[in-house]
Amino acid sequence: MSKKEKKTIPAEQLELYEKLVKSIPELEINSTFGFPYTSLNGHMFSLLSKSGFVGIRLPKQEREAFLEQYNSTIYKPEPGPLLKEYVTVPNDLLADVETLKSYLLISLAYVKTLKPKPPKKKK
Repeated sequence: MSKKEKKTIPAEQLELYEKLVKSIPELEINSTFGFPYTSLNGHMFSLLSKSGFVGIRLPKQEREAFLEQYNSTIYKPEPGPLLKEYVTVPNDLLADVETLKSYLLISLAYVKTLKPKPPKKKK
């Protein structure tokens, strides 16, 4: 792939991610950075990479349980750094909206406990 070619998110993963986020009425998908994500008070808590992998931010105990139960890994978007509080959602689990909805609700509750980030000043 040349540098000028942009990687596009696989349509099936995008559709499943949108369905997951829409399962919680108070959530909206943002795409400020060129990929879909959810955030609250300046804290991102779920995202879909351009490679088509979903990451969900979880508190330590739930994160460790998820990693073990689903034989998952800590999330690393491509390109980008390892996101230590995020788990990688296995693609076969992505279609299970009810199961993932419970994790997304845990994630939302977790970011609600974090101190809001101040808005960035425009230069």
